Amino acid sequence: MLVRFISGRLLSFEMKPQLVLIASLLAVRVAAADFDVATSTNQVGIDLYRQLAAETPAKNLAISPYSIESALALAYAGADGETRAEMGRVLYLPQDDQPIQVAFAGVRESLDRMVVKSAQRAKLLERDGGHEDVVEWQAANRLFGQQGYAFRDSFLELLNTGYAAPFESLDFMHGAEKARVAINSWVGSQTKDKIRDLIPADGVDNSTRLVLVNAFYLKAPWAQPFKKAMTTDLPFHADGTRTETVPTMRTTTRLDYLKGNGFAAVVLPYAGGELQFLILLPDDQDGLGPLIAKLTPELLHDCSDRSQPLLVSLDLPKFRLEGSTIPLHEKLKALGMKTAFDLPPGSANFDRMAPRKPKDYLMISEVFHQTFVAIDEKGTEAAAATAVAMMMGGGGGRPFVPIEVRVDHPFLFAIQQRSSGVCLFIGSVAEPR
Repeated sequence: MLVRFISGRLLSFEMKPQLVLIASLLAVRVAAADFDVATSTNQVGIDLYRQLAAETPAKNLAISPYSIESALALAYAGADGETRAEMGRVLYLPQDDQPIQVAFAGVRESLDRMVVKSAQRAKLLERDGGHEDVVEWQAANRLFGQQGYAFRDSFLELLNTGYAAPFESLDFMHGAEKARVAINSWVGSQTKDKIRDLIPADGVDNSTRLVLVNAFYLKAPWAQPFKKAMTTDLPFHADGTRTETVPTMRTTTRLDYLKGNGFAAVVLPYAGGELQFLILLPDDQDGLGPLIAKLTPELLHDCSDRSQPLLVSLDLPKFRLEGSTIPLHEKLKALGMKTAFDLPPGSANFDRMAPRKPKDYLMISEVFHQTFVAIDEKGTEAAAATAVAMMMGGGGGRPFVPIEVRVDHPFLFAIQQRSSGVCLFIGSVAEPR
């Protein structure tokens, strides 16, 4: 998250959006007592994903709801007044900080435990002559702030203790490019260089005052790896009609399966069972759009909760999704988060982050997001990072007959933490590569 500062005058800031917007606002409020981190995180991800997918319906796309919500939660902790209320509505967050901290801490801790258990399990298997690749996971939040700026101690303490987001001092005023390189280098180190140049050129300047970042890396082996000898070149109907030949993995095994209305869902577990890869395959070759339209957190939950273990013959193309940084500020404004971006001028209120003065106050100017997802016979390697920019403004069936699931046309996928249901990634593959 980038914070820019201009003192003594109101500044009109206009980004150059690269994506066409479609307004998609669900007026859902979550009471603090009922706060569900998975529902909130997944709904924000779906809201943003729909807008991005509408812009590029025939393209590959992946975002990380977990990274986006984590980064924006850091900004939310510093928001006040109508800005906080508005952000709460768009992000589906309660007004009270405590349940948010507890929920995100719970997700972090369970994912950290997953890594420890994976290492222990691998060691036991090795002792008995077996082998299993370990799950790799590392995630971090970080605040990069202008040295000497008057951030509130209470805000810095809240983010450090409540969100595991320590503060690091940089000098944007006298070396903005050097600071940008340092932040991007930190993101690269957290993601094993899968996320590069998260903050683009001119993403910060000498008016920047704060950058809040979430970054994570995941490498997870399948519970049952695909056999490379079974991978063959098979047809994939890239846009519903155009056919390409792509390397496709094949297996026949027991998997959780659900036949939904117009789609089939298959769940592939990762080693240890804490994470899962959910495939949502439309019945029709051109059915990706209608499936995206019906996507909800409840549907994602049902695909896991109501699926049954059945014998499934699965063909799944290998794919690798990576791209440049996606700006999200226009998408968030379309969802209703406007005063945070100082619309109308003078309305942004992040007084809990730093003292708000008539001609010296913080506003969000941009939200940068980038992901990487690669699927092969062994498992999944993935990474994501988000930075938010701010600037100053003035089991039944037939068990022995396999169900055929041929993923040979555009489909949706999600990588989820099973215990919470939080989506680390939501994406679609229109053309495997």
